[in-house]
Amino acid sequence: MKLESAGMPDEEFLISLAEASRRSAQILSRGASSELHTGAPPTFDDLAESLHFALGDGRIWLNDQRMVLMQSQVLGRLRAEIIDAFGMETAKAIFMRVGYMQGARDAALVQKRFPHEDLTHALAAGPRVHTLEGFVKVTTRHFEFDRDKGTYFGEFYWDDSSEAAEHVASYGLANEPVCWLQIGYPAGYTTKLFGSPVIFREIECAGMGAPRCVIIGQHADAWGDDAPERQYFGLEWKSRPLHAAAKMPVAEQETPAEVDAKGDVAVGVSAAFVRTRRQLERVAATDATVLFVGESGVGKELFSSQLHAMSRRNASPFVAINCAAIPEQLVESELFGVEKGAFTGAIASRAGYFERASGGTLFLDEIASLTYSAQGKVLRALQERKIERVGGTKTVSLDVRVVAASNVDLTAEVAAGRFRQDLYFRLCVFPIVIPPLRERRDDIPLLMAHFLNLYSARHGRRLTGFSRRATDALFKYSYPGNIRELQNLIERGVVYADEGGVIDVGHLFSGSELLPPFSIQLTSEGRLGRMPLHTDGVPPTEAPPALSPDHGASFADVERATYETALARAGGNVSAAARALRISRAQLDYRLRRLGLQR
Repeated sequence: MKLESAGMPDEEFLISLAEASRRSAQILSRGASSELHTGAPPTFDDLAESLHFALGDGRIWLNDQRMVLMQSQVLGRLRAEIIDAFGMETAKAIFMRVGYMQGARDAALVQKRFPHEDLTHALAAGPRVHTLEGFVKVTTRHFEFDRDKGTYFGEFYWDDSSEAAEHVASYGLANEPVCWLQIGYPAGYTTKLFGSPVIFREIECAGMGAPRCVIIGQHADAWGDDAPERQYFGLEWKSRPLHAAAKMPVAEQETPAEVDAKGDVAVGVSAAFVRTRRQLERVAATDATVLFVGESGVGKELFSSQLHAMSRRNASPFVAINCAAIPEQLVESELFGVEKGAFTGAIASRAGYFERASGGTLFLDEIASLTYSAQGKVLRALQERKIERVGGTKTVSLDVRVVAASNVDLTAEVAAGRFRQDLYFRLCVFPIVIPPLRERRDDIPLLMAHFLNLYSARHGRRLTGFSRRATDALFKYSYPGNIRELQNLIERGVVYADEGGVIDVGHLFSGSELLPPFSIQLTSEGRLGRMPLHTDGVPPTEAPPALSPDHGASFADVERATYETALARAGGNVSAAARALRISRAQLDYRLRRLGLQR
């Protein structure tokens, strides 16, 4: 490769590709805070854009991580209760481990939210995130690192430490540093990014009477053998060759998703998902008949295939059939098979779905769509474990596990006389209710990441993620179509978005979906403000004082005021108000009716 020297324009020099690669790697593997200019990304504003408030939904998000607001006094009381119950040393170990986990998770957040930033910028973001979360004001004095040599050193100031203040309020001035939760944070954050263990210590602490806390961090080996933090963080770190991967706590490791034969995955961490998953694990090893109940699009077939994969029948076929897709006159032949010549067009004998699933699992989706007559034939097959093909005379014994699913309430169908009660009891040996996505909102970030990776690979696209407005819209949307709808929205976004760019709200929603007109985010002044979801590049505007959170206004109050203001400015013209709000006339009509504002 031939490059022209900027300093000597008349001279030329040669650098091999290998040498260029080596020099680039050296630049990336070491760095220092002194190399960063003022306002280097990610800034506080960049990080604040990742903070989303889903008012009325009970959730606050920092990018894709759920957060909570808690008074520091309450956290201080919890801290005091743990100290009084278990003693100082045990409490110290607990809070340092929790802080370590918090830091490691925030490091993963920064890596995901700002994937193109180098290690120096990513390390510099840690103090800003810690400050944003309200624990302490962090000022970076200096840090430097060299990955190749396995060295790190950092010095930081902490002002207004909430943990020190709460300790002093409960116990008075201490004889040793007391910011345990806070000191675990930079250790977890830096270790996660640096790739080998880094330990931080307080050398001055406000809890001991110092005007501020001062902390320093070094590679674990630099502290020597006398480092109790090794145990506090649940690790035994030992000297290892350079570049060796550091062992992370189990809490940091990602749990692999369960994958079915089609490459689909069951993804989730919410309480509702975990409860369903445990039910699945409980029944999988048995041959009990399972009935999945849930709305359309919640993933009943996926869960049934997971059930099959976890069972002892997993080496045999998993056969899925949508009962609603079988013509009424063909139900018997499709399910039980047909002998040659049984009816016009039966030119060859053919096994039905029950036989094809021999030894494995048969999944009957939308079982309620079967006619009353067909239900009786399925009941007979389940009771006798035998079938006869249409036009046949021989009985075929069955060895198959039957799993059924319904998106309607079968007890109501039984009461209405549309579903056989005896078949219902035969199917409902072990019912599993799969919750709708609106009850699994903690799973939305995981599902977003999964579907983005899936469809980017499938369609050969390279995208950097979701814009803040797209993220907020996906967090707030009601998902009448459940996971299937989220899946389709993200696939649409992958197709629409520009190569190498981000998926914005306009790439996801076609206009027929009923989106809220704005999201709630932080303004540059640090107050909650409204960000329109249907416009590009518009900064959030602060809510009217009478409707600010300080005045106890609910999301519905703010929404109602927005529509009333838009209508007033448009002179009562709904179409003009809709245009001003950047939503369709139909969407505004619907919302006005819902709020009782229709004129």
